[in-house]
Amino acid sequence: MSHQKKFGVWMDTQHATVVGSEDSEGKSFTLIGHVDAEANTATAERNSNNQDQNITQKYFKEIAKHLTNATHIHLTGTGTSQEQFIHYLADTPEFKNTKTNESTSNKMSDEKLLEYIAGQ
Repeated sequence: MSHQKKFGVWMDTQHATVVGSEDSEGKSFTLIGHVDAEANTATAERNSNNQDQNITQKYFKEIAKHLTNATHIHLTGTGTSQEQFIHYLADTPEFKNTKTNESTSNKMSDEKLLEYIAGQ
């Protein structure tokens, strides 16, 4: 059987926490990293919208850097960020064959996230 690389991500529009499996069964997870989105500093509405899109793309790209060779990714968090990130992954060749699923959850500590993702 091939090696499975499983990851979990808690995310909202400003912060993401990434955890990954230490074993091929995906039962033991460890904290991989935190990613924070940049603040939007534009004042004009048009510039602000463009900057928001650029910031979001950069934020997603920074999260994806932690997901090297992922076979499964479980996304959780508040709002619609997970759905947007799933679309970003689907449009990224590296993640074309990666299985993703999502759920909604409130902000949790790193330890609780590790437990939650291991239970998924």
